[in-house]
Amino acid sequence: MDPSQFLENAKDPHVVLGLILLLAWCAGILVHHIGRTVLMRLTAQMATLSHTLKFIDRSAAYAIPLLLVQIVLRAAPEDLRGVPALQHVSAVLFILSVTWLLINAARGVGSAIELQHPIDVADNLAARTIRTQSRVLLRTAMVVIAVVGLAAVLMSFPSVRTVGASLLASAGVIGLAIGMAAKPVLGNLIAGIQIALTQPIRIDDVLIVEGEWGRVEEITGSYVVLRIWDRRRLIVPLQWFIEHPFQNWTRNSADIIGSVFWWVDYGLPLEPVRAEIRRLCEEVPQWWDGELAILQVVDSSDRSMQLRALVTARNSGDAWDLRCHVRAGVIEFIQRECPQYLPRLRADLESTQGEAQLA
Repeated sequence: MDPSQFLENAKDPHVVLGLILLLAWCAGILVHHIGRTVLMRLTAQMATLSHTLKFIDRSAAYAIPLLLVQIVLRAAPEDLRGVPALQHVSAVLFILSVTWLLINAARGVGSAIELQHPIDVADNLAARTIRTQSRVLLRTAMVVIAVVGLAAVLMSFPSVRTVGASLLASAGVIGLAIGMAAKPVLGNLIAGIQIALTQPIRIDDVLIVEGEWGRVEEITGSYVVLRIWDRRRLIVPLQWFIEHPFQNWTRNSADIIGSVFWWVDYGLPLEPVRAEIRRLCEEVPQWWDGELAILQVVDSSDRSMQLRALVTARNSGDAWDLRCHVRAGVIEFIQRECPQYLPRLRADLESTQGEAQLA
C-alpha cells in the first residue's frame, strides 16, 4: 500500500506517521551499523579508505537515518498538519549532516595522507611536498563544502529564495561590493591554491620571513604559521608569500653551507687553523655531514685579515650548532696556541729630544 493512502485511511495519521518515522530512524541506525561493519572489512587493506571511514562514522550515523526520515516525509500527504514543517526541518538537518560528512571525509583523506608520508625522516622532501598540497587543497575543499552547505540551507527558506531572486536585478553592483569586501578572503583562498600547486613553501620548510628564521609549522586556508627558533609563532597571510620575496632554505634539499668569520692578525699561520677546523668538524659527526670544511681569507684591512670557514650540515638546525661549535673552538685554539695573533691595535710611540730632556 502507498504510504500516503495508508496515512489517509488511518484513524490517527499523526500517530502512524510518528511510528513510521521511528521505524525509519531505527532502520537507518541498523543500516549504518551493518554498512560500517561490512565496509571496514572490505577496506581493511586500503589504508586511505579505511582511515576515511573512521572519520565519517559519526556523521554517517546521523546522515543515513535522516535520509530515510526524509524519504518517509516526502511520501506523506502535505495536507496533513505539521508535515510541511517537518519536511523543512528534516531537509535542513539532512543538508547539515551531509555537509558534516563531506567535511569529515576531507579531513580523513588528509589524515591518511599524512600518516602515509611522515616527515620525521632524514629525506622528507617528497613527503613535505605531498603534505603541503593535500593540506591546502583539502582545507580549501572543506571551506567550499561548508559554504555550499550553508547556501543550500538558506535557499531552503522561501523568503531567502525570494530575496535572492529580487537581488538578481542588481547583481552587478552587489557582486562588485561583495568582491571588494571579500577581497582578502578570496585573495588568500586563491593564494592557497597557488601555493599548493607551485610549492614555493612546504610543511617543515625553513624560511627567513621579515628577518625571522623559522620552520613552517602549519598551512591553513588563510595563513601560514611559522615556528620561530625561540618557540614564538609568526602568523603570515598566504597572500604575503605570493607578493613578497622570502628565503627558503629547504626548497630542493635540506643540506646547507654554514659560514664562520674571524678577524685575526696577519702573523697567524693558516695551516694549523685549517687543521683545527677539520678536527672540530670531525668531533661532532651528528652535525657535520662530512662534505666540506675549508678555511678562506676573504678580507683584509690595514690592521688584520678576515678568515672564513665554510662547513656543511644536513639541515639548517645542525648548521647553526656546527657554526657555533667551530667558532668557539677556533677562538680557544688561537687563545691557547698563539694568543699574540689575536687582533690588536698597535701604536708606535716616539719622543723628541726636548721631551726626553724634560722627562
